[in-house]
Amino acid sequence: MSATLDEGPFFHGTKADLQDGDLLTAGFRSNYRPEIVMNHIYFTALSDGAGLAAELAAGEGEPRVYIVEPTGPFENDPNVTDKKFPGNPTRSYRSAEPVRIVGEVLDWTRLSAEALQIWRERLATIRDDPSAEIIN
Repeated sequence: MSATLDEGPFFHGTKADLQDGDLLTAGFRSNYRPEIVMNHIYFTALSDGAGLAAELAAGEGEPRVYIVEPTGPFENDPNVTDKKFPGNPTRSYRSAEPVRIVGEVLDWTRLSAEALQIWRERLATIRDDPSAEIIN
């Protein structure tokens, strides 16, 4: 796997209401393939990328973007790095170890209703495509 590009800050998008010091861990269902329990926690160096993930996350809560710090080693997310995009332009990472909440971002870019609908349709297409494998 290629070397990671970033030292932070890192961000995680979710609909969970969390506090500074809380740990996000692996072991939850994928937002993109709910039948898969994920072995990693995912995060990005792009706050708006985390915002997109928050908007698309399962659940009824308000989308939130948190500043996180990894508690252990992490790697480029193989689901997008080199598989879909050369290098790591999405600046997406994953870790088998928890990430710690160290703050919340309040000024991330929200999607329009139309843009959110387009993303939901893309995800529905992915869910229905057996070749759209998640590297877990």
